[in-house]
Amino acid sequence: MLALGLAPSALASLADEQALAEKFAPVVRLVEQAEECGPGEPYDPLDVELLFDDEQTVALRGPWNRTDLVKIAPADTDLRDRYEYHLDFPGNPLDAGCDYERWARRLAAGSEPTVYAHVATEPAHLGKLALQYWFFFAFNDFNNTHEGDWEMIQLNFDAPDAAAALAREPALIGYSSHEGAEASTWDDDKLELVDGTHPVVYPGSGSHANKFNAALYLGSSAEAGVGCDDTRAPHRELRPVVKTIPSDPAAARAAFPWIVYEGRWGELQPAFFNAPTGPNLKGQWQKPITWSEESWRDRSYAVPTGGLFGTGATDLFCSGVERGSRGLIQLIRNPGLMLTLLGLLAALVAFVVVKATWTPVASRRVARRRSWGQILSASGWMYVRHAPLFLGLGLLLIPLTFVITFVQWLLLGGLGWVGLAGTGEEAGGSAFLAVVVGTMLALLGLGLVQAATAVALRELDEGREIGPLRAYAIAFLHLRPLLGAILVFVVMWAVLTSTAVLLPIAIWLAIRWCLIAPVVMLERTGASGGLRRSFQLVSRRWFRTASLVGISAAVALVLGPLLGALLIFTTNVPFAALNLIAGVVYAALLPFVALVTAYVYFDARVREELEPVADTSELPAEIELARG
Repeated sequence: MLALGLAPSALASLADEQALAEKFAPVVRLVEQAEECGPGEPYDPLDVELLFDDEQTVALRGPWNRTDLVKIAPADTDLRDRYEYHLDFPGNPLDAGCDYERWARRLAAGSEPTVYAHVATEPAHLGKLALQYWFFFAFNDFNNTHEGDWEMIQLNFDAPDAAAALAREPALIGYSSHEGAEASTWDDDKLELVDGTHPVVYPGSGSHANKFNAALYLGSSAEAGVGCDDTRAPHRELRPVVKTIPSDPAAARAAFPWIVYEGRWGELQPAFFNAPTGPNLKGQWQKPITWSEESWRDRSYAVPTGGLFGTGATDLFCSGVERGSRGLIQLIRNPGLMLTLLGLLAALVAFVVVKATWTPVASRRVARRRSWGQILSASGWMYVRHAPLFLGLGLLLIPLTFVITFVQWLLLGGLGWVGLAGTGEEAGGSAFLAVVVGTMLALLGLGLVQAATAVALRELDEGREIGPLRAYAIAFLHLRPLLGAILVFVVMWAVLTSTAVLLPIAIWLAIRWCLIAPVVMLERTGASGGLRRSFQLVSRRWFRTASLVGISAAVALVLGPLLGALLIFTTNVPFAALNLIAGVVYAALLPFVALVTAYVYFDARVREELEPVADTSELPAEIELARG
């Protein structure tokens, strides 16, 4: 330590920081990997010094591109004052295979897993201190595969310095998990301690998102997307070596030159697959208390793994997300394939446009048969001709989104006031209930729009003027059977989608029941009668109904988020505003979906009455047989 050239007081302070870091050093429980390149977590928290000097497989490249070579096997001092440079590890993060796992194992042979401690204070929060532990993993094998991965946990103390913190317990602890962190008080049941002072950390397999317990969590972030963080047993337990980075910047730069590096800790790649920056460029390095106050959440949501159907639906979701991520990687690796697929899609759309019959539109007289294309063109033309009416029907639905948000907030956060929602599977159960209730309310909103739209079409067909409020008033007269039918639909959907085997049946049934709203509204049926009648009308027109309602719904669902995504890349609009824009676009397009549904209903009803099914139980002879 004397080599750092610190004054005696600074040396004493550094000794206190080291003592504090040792006292609360974390215990890491990684998901065990039974065989090489198999499931589980193969990467230990790595001593980053192993990347430098003697390792001939690491390169320093940049700036600005992936090809400029600065040095093979750079020293840690070579990283000083480097901006927009990047380290390059051996392998391709978009086609990782087992390369990084084997390389990291060779690199770490003979060394101990390592964690880097850092004591930080913040002028804006005097009397508070943060103790951070930073983990570096050689590779991130999540949806956004990339070289290098920095994760951390942070302990907050009500203390002015490390010496005072040594005599106290932490006030709060946070585990980094994608964006932000999950928080816990020191006496919370979810926090597991070894020997009373060492917090147990469960990094997600592949993602390294830190969790307090062993479970299967649903996680999401703008950079990593949506995915599953698996921390379930069996585990292997590590007690990493603690290396303390001095809080004094000059001492930190002298002892750990790489800490001032401002480049990427891995290979440059497009967007989400780019390697991360180091701890010194994270907001919590300079403002740890502010970060904890603004970004920490109370809980993470795990999937309940018990029950009648086990984890079938969860496994389907997790594997589906993984396959989608792999598909995106393939498209990025092979732009030609992407262009080919887009070309094929454009050709398919052009074929449909050319072959489908779109005219005459005849949008006003609803009780008539229409071709596939005429239903879409009639719906569009009706929407344009009566835009104030149908825009009003959609925008009046916006208050319902606030109701859904409030109800889900009660289920996710409000229940915590009475101790019913914790973390892990308990919180996951609350989240599942919130999803079910939110889905039912969202479908009720869609049903109300469809019902009000069917009423509006009938009134317009009969030459009467009608506005959005009156259409909804009539629809509310039949709210009870509509709500009952939707409740049955939600329950059946939840049951059938809880296992992958029954998912096709759930989709098939959803199409059969997609005409519930116009049936209940225009034929005055009850809940069970509406379900049966919708089933009957769609029975011989399943693909026609699925393609029309599905295409219109897909347009409504995708256009808002797509517009938001374009704005992300072209403007500096805040995310909250982007969500609002996407919501308004969805509300404006929802009546178009309702119009298509209504025209499909009228078409099916007219065809049923004018094209009765022939009795094929006994077919007449078509020729006379010769007499023998």
